[in-house]
Amino acid sequence: MTTTAFAPASWLNRSLVLAYGAACYGVFLGSFVYALGFVGGFGVPRTIDSDPTDSFATALAVDLGLLGLFALQHSVMARPAFKRWLTRLLPEAAERSTYVLMSSAALALLFWQWRPMGGVVWSVERPVGALLLYGGFAFGWLLVLITTFLINHFDLFGLRQVWCHFRGVPRAPLHFVVPGPYRLVRHPLYLGWLCAFWFTPRMTVAHLVFALATTAYILIAIRFEERDLVAAHGADYERYRARTPMILPRLPGVAATETNTIEARPEAHSSR
Repeated sequence: MTTTAFAPASWLNRSLVLAYGAACYGVFLGSFVYALGFVGGFGVPRTIDSDPTDSFATALAVDLGLLGLFALQHSVMARPAFKRWLTRLLPEAAERSTYVLMSSAALALLFWQWRPMGGVVWSVERPVGALLLYGGFAFGWLLVLITTFLINHFDLFGLRQVWCHFRGVPRAPLHFVVPGPYRLVRHPLYLGWLCAFWFTPRMTVAHLVFALATTAYILIAIRFEERDLVAAHGADYERYRARTPMILPRLPGVAATETNTIEARPEAHSSR
């Protein structure tokens, strides 16, 4: 009798968590598409390379503050202690969706308050060169998108968690595998971001500041993530790290120390 009495409320709570997760995912999709235009310089009101409206010093201070805020949010919310605190306030299934929502909000603030700085670092006018750089830009975004599906897109962005919660079934752990580009580099997701941020036929000062800051953050984040991955997967990840380059693929003719015989999904804990 007690279970029956509380079943409607339980179903309603699970439905609300599912709706919340879907809404957070929708916000993420919007921010992802907007980021494509923001960095690429098309289709949005203000891009990373728009004409400056403030002094250089003001623009630099604001932009570094926005980038620092995003890095802080991205890092703090990924820490186990913060997640334990958050799940005392929210259902555990909603933790990842909340992280995705807050990351999207930090990005939206950056898009809104970004201050272009003027000045051109390089400008490639030749059609072939510009086409190659646009190709690298497109490759980066495509690699990011493909990689999220290789490491379970719906788990990465919280939908798998809220769906399992809605169904009332436990979320099975992801297996440790080495799909596609993970056989070439340990962090293809980050390689994609670097290509998206650096490949441009017109590099302005603001774009350079953005690319340098995000590159520094990525390199720092990798160190912390790999420490967590070693703690989670032990010798398997140590062997994988020893034979697989971090960001840039190994040059042809340079043999790996051993073959890819173990299963590994190195970025199952990444982008946090």
